[in-house]
Amino acid sequence: MNSKTIAYGILRAVAIIIGILGLIWFLLKIQSVLLYIAFAAVISLMGRPLVMFFKKRLKFKNTPAVILTLFVTIGLFLGIFMLFVPIVIEQGQLIGGIDIDQIGNQLDQLNAEISDYFNVEKLSLVELIKQTDLMQFFDLKIIPDFINSFLGGFGSLLIGLFSVLFISFFLLKDSLLLENSLLVFAKKGDEKKFAKVFTKIKDLLSRYFVGLLLQVFILFVLYTILLLIFGVNNAIAVALIAAILNLVPYIGPLFGGVLVAILATTSHLGADFSTVILPKLSYILIGYFIIQLIDNFLNQPLIFGNSVKSHPLEIFLAIIIGGLLFGIGGMITAVPFYTAIKVIAKEFLSEYKIVKQLTKGL
Repeated sequence: MNSKTIAYGILRAVAIIIGILGLIWFLLKIQSVLLYIAFAAVISLMGRPLVMFFKKRLKFKNTPAVILTLFVTIGLFLGIFMLFVPIVIEQGQLIGGIDIDQIGNQLDQLNAEISDYFNVEKLSLVELIKQTDLMQFFDLKIIPDFINSFLGGFGSLLIGLFSVLFISFFLLKDSLLLENSLLVFAKKGDEKKFAKVFTKIKDLLSRYFVGLLLQVFILFVLYTILLLIFGVNNAIAVALIAAILNLVPYIGPLFGGVLVAILATTSHLGADFSTVILPKLSYILIGYFIIQLIDNFLNQPLIFGNSVKSHPLEIFLAIIIGGLLFGIGGMITAVPFYTAIKVIAKEFLSEYKIVKQLTKGL
């Protein structure tokens, strides 16, 4: 090996490293665009069954079916948003007519009753605020900055929504658009295998995201019934928030339970703690726990097991590993990512026994 060959190898290695770093830098710069594409891909996967329904059952042409599907999607998100508008207005009116002294007395009374009931030392809310220096956050100088940040964020949100809808339209209109774009990375001769893998992943993930919607809807109905029975204020909105939080595996239900407990307590602020608040709070938390058991042992195995064709233990381990590696984002994306890996492994690594065992249901 002469010096010319060594120098060529070094230059080639340096060029590869520079190319990889340049690619990483480029991806970081366009990460918002990649995020738009990811959201659009999810919307297209969720809307795909609806497009097929309009085309096959109602005999719509492709473009009208796609447009109608996007209108349904927009209507769904607008409906969720409009659900919160009356609640925000109501809370604004309540805050406008609030009696600070009365609320302070009620909180102090609740604090005293809890302390007496559990035989613990009474906690002074005033002292707690002083110890945490909470008042340092109330600086009038931050108001203009907050307004500017809000306006900038609102503009970015509008641009993002338009971009996601625009990309979603073309992904739904031409179902092969993304597939053909990715086929350029396939080796020559592997195009058919690559297309088969992509189609299988698209079908499974479409069923998975529709299953997520079904799970959220079932939880929303059960939570609403529970909270309405016990007279929690804004029960429908609280139920919807708790149901959406369940999209974050394991951690989401905990946050949802804390939210329900807080709002159940504040809904009966001023009532006696031992005879009114504690019994109702206990019943609500028991009901919440039962709903979680129904979701964990009935909804998730039936919906997710059938949609991505994986054993519940596989899904559990995938979520745990995703959480350990990448945090909450990893937990949310673990099941789709694991499903894609299984499909790819079945097509390209089917000669291995472990792959055959894990993918025999696909």
